[in-house]
Amino acid sequence: MAGKNKNKGKSSGNVAAQNRRARHDYLIQETIEAGIMLLGSEVKSLRDGKASIGEAYATEEHGELWLINAYIPEYSGASAFGHEPRGKRKLLVHRREMGKLLAAQQRKGMTLVPMKIYFNDRGIAKVLLGLGEGKKHHDKRQSTKERDWDRQKSRLMRDKG
Repeated sequence: MAGKNKNKGKSSGNVAAQNRRARHDYLIQETIEAGIMLLGSEVKSLRDGKASIGEAYATEEHGELWLINAYIPEYSGASAFGHEPRGKRKLLVHRREMGKLLAAQQRKGMTLVPMKIYFNDRGIAKVLLGLGEGKKHHDKRQSTKERDWDRQKSRLMRDKG
């Protein structure tokens, strides 16, 4: 019986795409990990780190969860029949989790925002979704003030200590 190959999935744990503005634009209250259905050329393009999820969001259609407006460019080494760069991609979530997320989304007017796409330790692509409500302009200013104050405190402690 052959042992497992330790080097299999050598790029596992890598973040393929990250939405850095998600925590700035939304007050994230809960996060959930979801699988994503991809074609081979999409996976290769993700491994190259060329994807962008800054304008993406997740929504429910016909009882399924979909990732909309995520940009995964065509892989240069793929044949002429690649994939659609801004196409809809199905997200794989347990039915109970999806029901809970959609209930919170409809009840409180929240949004499902993809925070990052990464490969887990087995080399499988996953999406970290955040359930959050959009911040108002004054909320963004308040969080910016708090962040600046934290930086000043750490700077003062570093200089004096």
